[in-house]
Amino acid sequence: MKKLKTIIPALCLCFSVATYAQSDSVFQFVKTVEGDFSYFNVDNLDYLYLLSNNQLKKITAKGDSVAVFNDVKKYGNPDFIDVTNPLKALLYYKNYSTVVMLDRFLTIRNTINFRKQNIFYVNNVTLSYDNYIWIFDEEDYKLKKIDEEGKQLLSTVDWRILFDTVPAPVKMIDKNNYVYLYDTEKGFYIFDYYGGFKNRLPFLNWTDVEVTGTTMYGFSKGSLYSYELKSLLLKEYKLPAFFGKFSAIKAMNGKVYLLNEKGIDIYQIK
Repeated sequence: MKKLKTIIPALCLCFSVATYAQSDSVFQFVKTVEGDFSYFNVDNLDYLYLLSNNQLKKITAKGDSVAVFNDVKKYGNPDFIDVTNPLKALLYYKNYSTVVMLDRFLTIRNTINFRKQNIFYVNNVTLSYDNYIWIFDEEDYKLKKIDEEGKQLLSTVDWRILFDTVPAPVKMIDKNNYVYLYDTEKGFYIFDYYGGFKNRLPFLNWTDVEVTGTTMYGFSKGSLYSYELKSLLLKEYKLPAFFGKFSAIKAMNGKVYLLNEKGIDIYQIK
């Protein structure tokens, strides 16, 4: 593995890179959750959220059903389902600029239409640690926190003032007292809970990024990368051939989840 180089002269990015001979035992098969699913997500308590037709089902790590939501397609297909907070699930429909928030039993808590709040260009949202919502407003280039009624609680300065080139985040994550925004071409931008810019990690061209505990995950060119925020250790795991064909992949809680025609295959990372 090659050590990544920072592309920001003013930023000192320090980490060590793990090199080792990988064996197939790095990924140990756990189980398959069978079903015909079009989308899935996993929260930090290992609950699986499985989308099939018009139904969203929440199950435990053992496969027991916890809750079902039967009106997923009221606004069409959700672009993504955010489960950052295991007590809530947030469904975002970009075409309708609408967020539907569910409680831990997948019962509707509230619905927010951003257009009614005069917010028209939002591609990314995520739940905050304190049960509010982070959005990135691409009209005025600001990271904002809003409440369940859509009222603005906090806003950063215009990113056009803060950065030479404005990031275009494809993923937002609220974890461990920070908000992480990921731009494929620029890397992670890290903000504190007051909207203050703290750091940037130029891990480029990752897909399916996630932050769980103190570990960042991302995939690139047939490899899984994990970065420990405390030890600054970056690891690369080559994805094995026995993973087979899959339509979606996610790393979370020390596991890899694969969506394929059988359902969800789960592997433990050793």
